[in-house]
Amino acid sequence: MFRRVFATALIAGALCGLGISAVQELTTTPLILHAETFEKGGHNALDSGIRFASRAFAHGDAAAGAPTGGLERTLYTTLANVLTGVGFALLLAACFALAARPVDGRTGILWGIAGFATVNLAPALGLPPEVPGAMTADLAARQGWWLLCAASTAAGLWAMAFRGGAIWTALGIALLAAPHLIGAPRPDEVGGAVPPEIAAHFAAASLVTAAIFWCGLGWLSGALWKRFA
Repeated sequence: MFRRVFATALIAGALCGLGISAVQELTTTPLILHAETFEKGGHNALDSGIRFASRAFAHGDAAAGAPTGGLERTLYTTLANVLTGVGFALLLAACFALAARPVDGRTGILWGIAGFATVNLAPALGLPPEVPGAMTADLAARQGWWLLCAASTAAGLWAMAFRGGAIWTALGIALLAAPHLIGAPRPDEVGGAVPPEIAAHFAAASLVTAAIFWCGLGWLSGALWKRFA
């Protein structure tokens, strides 16, 4: 069983980490690099903010959207994505083993969607993805709320998916809602050097990229899990 879990996680996580790194080069990375120029005071937001997003993403201007962070930055990002992919794939494979139910690529996608909801979507309701230069609350407070939200969301989904009856369903809904009723930590001031259009675009692109990652990871993990049975 350990060999099955490890083999599934290593292959699925590595492949999805490499794949999502390529996707990020076309989606979130150009936005991060452009936001950093505002953070450093290199551009005027009124002059170039919206035009950049329009050229790079609506019209496919390679020069405007090309990353300028260098090869070293790209390699470190790719390595981080591969390690993250393997880590999340280990969690998925462990869940496959604990659930003791048949899993293939199609059902693996459902597990991936649950992972996306737990790790990215639900926390984003309180703490959306942020570009460099955005004003944020205290880091420890944000990390604590994120952990609470992720754990509560996972428990809520488990209660509704693997337990029957109205009581378990009601408990699951309550767990999903609890972190948002408590509320995520907020900064003392709202704003920052980056134009809101770029910040909003980055938040949306980050969530879509994360959804692609999780669906791919779920499908590949499920397919490999069945193959290694």
